[in-house]
Amino acid sequence: MTLPVRRALGLMSGTSLDGIDIAFISTDGLAHIEMGPWHTEPYSADLSGRLRSILGGIGPVAAVERELTLEHARVVRAFAARHDLGSIDVIGFHGHTILHRPRERRTWQIGDGALLAATVGIDVVGDFRSSDVAAGGQGAPLAPVFHAGLAAHLERPLAVLNLGGVGNVTWLGEDPEVILAFDTGPGNALIDDWALRQTGLPVDRDGRLAAAGQVDRDHVERFLRHPYFAVPPPKSLDRDDFRDWLPNHLGAADGSATLTAMTAASVRAGVPYLPEPPRRWLVTGGGRHNPLLMAALRQALEAPVEPVESASWQGDALEAQAFAYLAVRSRAGLPLSYPGTTGAPRPLAGGRFFPRHPGSGGR
Repeated sequence: MTLPVRRALGLMSGTSLDGIDIAFISTDGLAHIEMGPWHTEPYSADLSGRLRSILGGIGPVAAVERELTLEHARVVRAFAARHDLGSIDVIGFHGHTILHRPRERRTWQIGDGALLAATVGIDVVGDFRSSDVAAGGQGAPLAPVFHAGLAAHLERPLAVLNLGGVGNVTWLGEDPEVILAFDTGPGNALIDDWALRQTGLPVDRDGRLAAAGQVDRDHVERFLRHPYFAVPPPKSLDRDDFRDWLPNHLGAADGSATLTAMTAASVRAGVPYLPEPPRRWLVTGGGRHNPLLMAALRQALEAPVEPVESASWQGDALEAQAFAYLAVRSRAGLPLSYPGTTGAPRPLAGGRFFPRHPGSGGR
């Protein structure tokens, strides 16, 4: 199959509530992927707080959605001007997940695609998850098809572990048509929430708080008896599904150490579901910057564990790049999800198109 190469921007507002990732790539939505510049624009404390206040779909959602969309528009304009990108064919706009309940066939990513397209004058693809969930899929994770494109020439079996607010893994086997993906458990969300509550800082920077504490092994073992870990993949989580497992009986350092151990243990609990043990784990997401968490993963997993930069990938840009890639695939009518990645009944296209000139139908 030969498809035209498109110039695309990807936008990602992750469950960690820290800001907007934006990245430029040129791609045909298949194996041709050229990386360009990328940037993370931190949220103000006020906007991050307002996003946190509407998690679960409560409160002034419409007002926050408009504010979020206009902030994305500001970031797009500044980024395109700074890097002199010229014409952009499409933007992949993930929005921000405030509710994810696939068992109820509900998923909610706020972000007004029509407003963004009209404001920046560029075609937009958004609403990436709804069609998958409506068809009975989990709606997540969606990055595996991008991981497969990037890893076309890497040794397999390979696992790509994303540690954002929630952890998820992509398993890639020798057969390029076989992809398995699922959420492993909490990523950074519980660690971040704990750090904010205990220290007033939004993250446990470099794992320093956890390094000063002791792991409550009994708490970790109880956590691993959660029913989620006995469910075979594909499966996915909401950011707050494990909120009740914050170790409120512990002090600040011991609690952070325990939560870090829980994240590593949840990844290990997913290994028996993989068709073959990975020869290598590549870690992306903010969790790869936490040396204590990376050390815990190396101890838990029986294979080399490395940040994705060891494969010349751009870890801080990867999710934004994925949604640029998915936007191009969406416009080409290619599948975004598969039975092995989300539990969809068949390979499914997805995304909703918002033309920059309403009524034009795009090109």
